[in-house]
Amino acid sequence: MDYYVKSFSELSTKEFYEIAKLRIAVFVVEQTCPYQEIDAYDEQAVHIWMQERQTIIGYTRIIDQDTTVTFGRVIIHPDHRGKQLGNQLLEKTLAVIKTQMPDKPIVISAQAHLVDFYGTYGFVPVSDVYLEDDIPHIRMRKERQ
Repeated sequence: MDYYVKSFSELSTKEFYEIAKLRIAVFVVEQTCPYQEIDAYDEQAVHIWMQERQTIIGYTRIIDQDTTVTFGRVIIHPDHRGKQLGNQLLEKTLAVIKTQMPDKPIVISAQAHLVDFYGTYGFVPVSDVYLEDDIPHIRMRKERQ
């Protein structure tokens, strides 16, 4: 499995197409959540993905927000779930943040059912559960690394 870390300007058209296709398949179609999946944050984000042969099997994006950093669009391809790949993707994401954006707290909007998963990486809830696109979410924070 290969890992890639690229800014938007470094992505090829094919890479961004494959990323967008996976994100839309899961976040819009699978989760039946119609929303503007491709947004302005894509242009400023650091894009991280895991690829096996020609298939993107995991993806996330990191966004520097000046005083904090966030990541989102965390996804594992449906055909590759249940293999602990989410752990590998999150570890790689945190390593990139530590290298490229050190000393900033990380604040995420996590799907509420993933509180324990993110908790194992030092994230703590800092809000009540709220609806984002009709899906329960919770804001979580991890202090500087």
